[in-house]
Order: sequence, then structure tokens, then C-alpha cells
Amino acid sequence: MKTLRVLNNNVVLARDGKGQEVILTGRGIGFNARQGKPVDPSLIVRVFVPADGRDPDHLAEALALVGEEVLRAVVIALGEVGIEGRESTRPTLAIAVADHVAGALDRAKRGVVVEYPLRAEAQALYADEYAQAQRLLAAINERVDPKLDPSEATALTLHLVNAGFASGDLSFTYTMTGVIQQMLAVVQQQYGLDASRESMSAARFITHVRYLFVRIQQHRQLKGHESTIGKGIRRHYPEATRTAQRLATIVEMRLGESLSEDEVSYLALHVARMTTDADVDPETDAEADGAA
Repeated sequence: MKTLRVLNNNVVLARDGKGQEVILTGRGIGFNARQGKPVDPSLIVRVFVPADGRDPDHLAEALALVGEEVLRAVVIALGEVGIEGRESTRPTLAIAVADHVAGALDRAKRGVVVEYPLRAEAQALYADEYAQAQRLLAAINERVDPKLDPSEATALTLHLVNAGFASGDLSFTYTMTGVIQQMLAVVQQQYGLDASRESMSAARFITHVRYLFVRIQQHRQLKGHESTIGKGIRRHYPEATRTAQRLATIVEMRLGESLSEDEVSYLALHVARMTTDADVDPETDAEADGAA
């Protein structure tokens, strides 16, 4: 690898053997490094590979602002719980988590505890990521002093959820969380339900909506002519379809994006699952799972 830019003693922007720009970290890796000269491989501790059109220079600059010890604790913890390995294709996640941890450590040293307002939502809507965040927090706490408060698992959950989006902007995750809450409330009020969010049908609805948001954010909605399967869903579940159209209106108002007919149809199918004991046709069920 050859050096393109030295950010500080511990962070270097380089070009690898495949011609792509990568961010290298390691204690002293930038010391005496020169543009165009090979990087000492013995000093490379971590390799970050920018993806999704991320600007390598910007990411390298952000990484350089994070203390080496905090970055080391976070990256090792991410690998330990199975989220990231030594070569990361999602450097924004490591940077975001490390930046958050640095701020949390500063608050902990000053005795400041933050109560995150989305704790209940994170536990209910993102159960898998919340469990993962708790393991990540425990792994980080093994390597930092002072120890972080258990409430930090909520913030880490949102960062893990946010890693699934190309924007790297937590504001989209906050918005998504609020919209999912609003959509669930509409379904529960419409049908007089007191459905547990831990139920299988509710969990599948939440998962489907999350992937719907990914498609919206990436401008890859299911679209074109309405499929045969979508027409079948609308025909079999007219009431659920009307509810799904209300949910589509919420999405349009909150995100400024209209849902395609097929997206509305698949929403209707998940509404039907939550509100009836209907026997969903296996072929329809399988294709809807593919859309989710």
C-alpha cells in the first residue's frame, strides 16, 4: 500500500494493491510516512474500506479526531461481538460508535448520566440490535475507564440500526422510529388491538417496515406495474388494504415519498397478519417475505 495522505501519527489514507483508497490506523503509522511511499505493513492495525460512495478523505479526517485508545476499544469490541472484523467496509459505524463512546466517557468522568427518551422504543422495535448493543457495551466496558452507564445501550442500538442505511445520518433512524410507532398506533386503534410488539406478527411487520425504509432511502421501491401477487393481496384483504393506504399516507407525509402500489399491498398483507387469523396463501407469503 502507498501513502496518499497522513492525517496524524495514527491515521493514514492510502491506496491498496487493487487501486482503491483505504484508511489505515495503527500507533505511529503516520510517523515519517510520506506521500507516494509504501506504508510499513507491520504498523497496520486496522483497515477501513469506504463504501457506498463515501468520501475517503472525509472519513479519514473524522477518524483522526477520535482518540486511538477509544478507537481501539471500540473496534476490538465490534469484532468481539461479531459486528465487524479487522477489515471494515463500514467505517462510518466504527467512527460513529467511537465518537459516541468518547463523548460518553467524558460525561462519565463528569458524573453526567443521560436518560435516552427512545429506550423503550429501541428495546421494542429493534430487539436484535438492542441485545447486540448490550453485548457491545459490555465488551467496550472491559476496555475503558470509567465504565459506561447501561443506558448507553440505547444509543448504541440506534447506531447499529443506522448502519443499515447509506446516509450515515442518525436523523433518518430517529424519523424511522417515530414513523413505525405511529404506524403501529394506527393499526392498534383501527382494530382495537392491544398487540404485543413481541408477538411474531408484530415483529414481522416491524421488520418489513424497516426494509421498506431501506428501499425508500436507497430509492429502490418495489414499483412498476402492480404485480399479480399485489392484486391478489388487495382482493383478499380489502380492509387491511385500506389501513395500509392510511399507513402509506403517514410515510408520504413524514418522508415526502409516495409508496408504490406493490409496497402498499405488502403492507396490507402484514396488517392482515397482525389483525386476523387468516390463512395466508403460501405463495403469497413467500413472495411477501422476499419483499421484506
